Amino acid sequence: MIPSTTRAWLSAFSAAILGGLFLFAQPASGAQSRRPAPLQRLKVSPDKHFLLKADGTPFFYLGDTAWELFHRTDRKQAAMYLQKRAEQNYTVIQAVAVAELNGPDDPNSNGDLPFIDRDPVRPAVTAGANPANAQEYDYWDHVEYIVDEANRRGLYIGFLPTWGRWVVGDKEGKDKLFTPQNAQAYGEFLGKRFGKKGIIWILGGDRTATGFEEVWRALARGIAIGVAGKEDYDAVMMSFHPRGGETSSTWFHNDAWLDFNMHQTGHGLADTVKPWLRIAKDYQRTPVKPVMDAEPLYEDHPLAFRARELGYSFDAHVRQRAYWDVFSGVFGHTYGNHSVWQMYAPGRRPVNGPLLAWYEAIHRPGAAQMQYVRTLIESRPMLSRVPDQSIVTSALEGADYIAATRGDVYLFVYTGQGRRFTVNLGKISGARVKGYWYNPRTGTSAVIDTFDNSGTREFVAPAEGFGADWVLVLDDASKDFGAPGVVRGAGGAN
Repeated sequence: MIPSTTRAWLSAFSAAILGGLFLFAQPASGAQSRRPAPLQRLKVSPDKHFLLKADGTPFFYLGDTAWELFHRTDRKQAAMYLQKRAEQNYTVIQAVAVAELNGPDDPNSNGDLPFIDRDPVRPAVTAGANPANAQEYDYWDHVEYIVDEANRRGLYIGFLPTWGRWVVGDKEGKDKLFTPQNAQAYGEFLGKRFGKKGIIWILGGDRTATGFEEVWRALARGIAIGVAGKEDYDAVMMSFHPRGGETSSTWFHNDAWLDFNMHQTGHGLADTVKPWLRIAKDYQRTPVKPVMDAEPLYEDHPLAFRARELGYSFDAHVRQRAYWDVFSGVFGHTYGNHSVWQMYAPGRRPVNGPLLAWYEAIHRPGAAQMQYVRTLIESRPMLSRVPDQSIVTSALEGADYIAATRGDVYLFVYTGQGRRFTVNLGKISGARVKGYWYNPRTGTSAVIDTFDNSGTREFVAPAEGFGADWVLVLDDASKDFGAPGVVRGAGGAN
């Protein structure tokens, strides 16, 4: 757990800078009504394992989980949050239009609700409202404002039309808002309103799809029609966020609307979750589709939901999940903080014991460290990379797990707690290889040596223990890539 002195310092520090950040993040008044330049459309790569921008450059999905962003922040707060994540080199923000925490009935920061009489076919839209004036605009103007502010900063919105609760209902099966009959109409509304923006559509929301598949299919169909004027799934980028321990492939792998599979590997311990096995299973499915983990263990989250027994997660935990996932075959990664997803602040009902207010938690170390997995991947040719556990002689288990991945001319090995390991050389091109230790905490590296690319070789990390994770980088020495984590050219080499 975070010591009380640290929590007090964080609170004081955040309070001191919060107002300044609000002012800095808020665009000039003349810019508030200006639409941002559109972000490039995204598409699946020819080998079906990655995402590309429209111009063919690789897209690394570095997401943050901000489920309650539309529901619980005002314009200044949203802009401050988005600015921080843009500065930390995130590329996607995951947020929910009809939020989990009583979104249909609890008004947003401006006092507005999403629907008239909780009816999804009657979005609460005020004709003629001015989105630039917070006193005039409606719920959907507020959502659009935040989407535009994200896009203005180069951030795509991973847009969940609704949390799964409002499809599945509560524990008694009551309180369902969406049906196959109204989901398509709601989807068409969203597609028409937001379809030209920088959006990755994410259906689902932490609930099983079993028994509700046709609701989600109707929603997907409606979105595509709203965007393209017809049921054209090439016009949208779309996936499905499942409940903990599940994957979208269980229900929708063969559906035309599902562009890539999403996991929620969840908030359990490494030795029980084993995210590398879950990712590998979907990576190997046919037809081939890209894979990612849209909700791993959050920073500052009760470990396995057992805070009294196990305490809370640290930055070391979230780094492990990021590198294990990426090296096991995903095309990106989603970070989360337990306070940020719920936009917790004093006076709000806490969910599962958040440690800090959200505006303090956005400064936590794990949030900043996620950019280093992105820069590492982008510093080498991205589109030739595959998971390859044959690189190491023994992968160990649990929190000690060692994950390996390679391209044609480089390889990475991640040791989750700095355990020594042996590499089978000759897996990449080149008579000689150049080695580095890459530090996931700082994004810096140190040269090891240059040596023959044959036989086996043991590597001993610079430090060992919880929090002492490292990445071994071996390059074909003839390629002269330079230090890992230093990106030369947008998006990395292909």
